[in-house]
Amino acid sequence: MTSYDILIRNGKVVSGDGGPWVYADVGVKDGKIAKVGYIKGGQADVVVDADGRFVAPGFIDIHNHSDLNIMAYPDAAGTLLQGVTTIVVGNCGESVTPVLRDTKHLLERYWSASYGSLPVEMTWSTFRGYLEHLEKAHPAVNVAPLVGQGALRIAVTGFDARNPTVGELNLMRELLREAMEDGAFGLSTGLIYPPGSFTTTDEIVELVKVVAGYGGIYATHVRGESYSLIEAVEEAIEIGEKAGVPVQVSHHKAAGKDNWGKVKETLKLMAEARGRGVEITCDAYPYTAAMTMLAATLPRWAQEGGVDALIERIKNPISRRKVTEYIETEVITWENFIKLAGWDGIVISFSEKCKECEGRSIAEISKTWGMDPYETLFNILLEDEAKSTMIMHLMREDDVMEVLKHPLTMIGSDSWVVPLEGKPHPRFFGTFPRVLGRYARDLAALRLEEAVMKMTSMPARKLGLGDRGLIAPGFRADMVIFDMKRIADKATFQKPTQLPEGIDYVLVNGMMAVEEGKITGVRAGMVLRKTP
Repeated sequence: MTSYDILIRNGKVVSGDGGPWVYADVGVKDGKIAKVGYIKGGQADVVVDADGRFVAPGFIDIHNHSDLNIMAYPDAAGTLLQGVTTIVVGNCGESVTPVLRDTKHLLERYWSASYGSLPVEMTWSTFRGYLEHLEKAHPAVNVAPLVGQGALRIAVTGFDARNPTVGELNLMRELLREAMEDGAFGLSTGLIYPPGSFTTTDEIVELVKVVAGYGGIYATHVRGESYSLIEAVEEAIEIGEKAGVPVQVSHHKAAGKDNWGKVKETLKLMAEARGRGVEITCDAYPYTAAMTMLAATLPRWAQEGGVDALIERIKNPISRRKVTEYIETEVITWENFIKLAGWDGIVISFSEKCKECEGRSIAEISKTWGMDPYETLFNILLEDEAKSTMIMHLMREDDVMEVLKHPLTMIGSDSWVVPLEGKPHPRFFGTFPRVLGRYARDLAALRLEEAVMKMTSMPARKLGLGDRGLIAPGFRADMVIFDMKRIADKATFQKPTQLPEGIDYVLVNGMMAVEEGKITGVRAGMVLRKTP
């Protein structure tokens, strides 16, 4: 009689390949799936009666920002309770490596402006060193890292708004090559954020050619998601075509009322590019609001020189007026979030010093303070030293659904591991259950099997994870058991830290991380490395 570590009986197995579910048992041995099918009389240390619930591969969050926070909060409770077993970090050009001595302070300030005070000290310098620190943290989920082009630029050219010299570009290529040798899965860009926004298409192509040589991917927060959305997607396609690299368009959306509906055109462009041999796909989260650093409301030129230079500018009344006038008059030539969302649509999600601001719009805070909205914005940034984040209500539901249901789309949360406090975006705690509960079950916009595929085998194939993303013999036993009748995201914009329902069991590398809806404390995640 065969013996297993864990035996799951009576489940509706959704394999992850998009095919219809089947009743089957699943036997787990030594961290891997040993058998799928009818298992007669098998013995196991742990037997789980799935009782007609669905058994799926663990969800892969293709777009995550927990580069540092996964070391500070390695239990990753909000992530695991969504059924997520693997996160992909280093997105939007933002990685925490490489680190060069002369520019380390710039990278640290950039990260603190994006995510608040650093929860972990950056004591490494190389990509390999960073991965070793990740392993020492023993995260509860698997971590697959990308290299951020913004981090490369910060390391070599700081926040200078110029083209790199030949020597500087060669140094960036060498640092990227070292990271790829050490197991990076590819390069990411954040082309609305300095210093990525200072980068030309040709510079990106030269870097991405290095990635192509290692079979990696190019993941991009494109240069514009509002008025220039179509041109920005065309640029992503051009980069993929010239460099011969797979492209992932991050958190695909059309921001601002004037731009609603453009996703039909961009999705068509991606499909046509695939017809020419460009492997382009995208990801999305199931919400009509975005989230980023509050400093992103300011024009690119105001951020030249880094965070400290930005703060000095907005201390100066003359510079404040210049910024205000630019935002008021230059509406469509950049990502003008103030005009796209309006003061009512920009909500403070995190403020280090003004906790009363969290969960409130700039318009509401301004009214309370008896102050002009611009002065309110500048004062919050100054008080926090730019360590503030915002939620922006920018999209419409029709576009969100259009992107989610498209065959080229995967699911990404665009979140990071946080404790159960504050006013983060509800996607931090609800993304994956929301896709299943709202879009697959309630709205029938997706078949269940299709939704699961977008969270499992699609991102696994994109990354080249050959042993994850499917329930099949020999694959790593990353699995989630959920009740389709009960599954629901409970997080709202008013109460964003409410945990989801309906995720009953989660296995990570064959270990029980969630049991009967409760975190077990087992941290069995691995730091994944791409094999060239």
